[in-house]
Amino acid sequence: MAGEPLFFDMTDSPFGRVGLAWTVRNGVFRILRVFLPTRDVPMADHIRRNLPGSKRQSSEASGLILEGIRRMLRGRVFEYNLSVLDLESCTDFQQRVLLEDRKIPRGRASTYGKIAERVGQPKGARAVGSALAANPFPLLIPCHRVVRSNGDLGGFQSGPQMKKALLEMEGVRFDPAGRVEPSLLW
Repeated sequence: MAGEPLFFDMTDSPFGRVGLAWTVRNGVFRILRVFLPTRDVPMADHIRRNLPGSKRQSSEASGLILEGIRRMLRGRVFEYNLSVLDLESCTDFQQRVLLEDRKIPRGRASTYGKIAERVGQPKGARAVGSALAANPFPLLIPCHRVVRSNGDLGGFQSGPQMKKALLEMEGVRFDPAGRVEPSLLW
């Protein structure tokens, strides 16, 4: 990213303002990060703290992605080309976790342990949790679809209320204790 121009764009959503950091590398639009709503700091300030020197700018590509995110946050399906994500900024392990996470079908959830098994680290549930906690592309890589082994929500960058709301929008059902119904675990 050194020397690349850094841009960001924002959109309002039912959960609050969402930010999208992006660049153009070798003439190709690349998403650097998705910023979920924050409570304490205005989104533009939050982005500038994390990406000093970034400038607010819209583009056709950023507008299309943000429109897709708005649709997603209203319960609709949004398809995009994975190549727009700057996955090179992630470690090899995190890339494997994120790509496995992306396979979780809409309306289903998986567990940290199952993702760990699928990426060849059967005892790596905590490492998977850490990789997902640092997911630079929440919503686009649906880390909200990963829960604890007992169906409890676990963590999420914008809190458990947003995680549960996203899962419910996608058709995931919960038992009376607030856990994902076992039949919906992938």
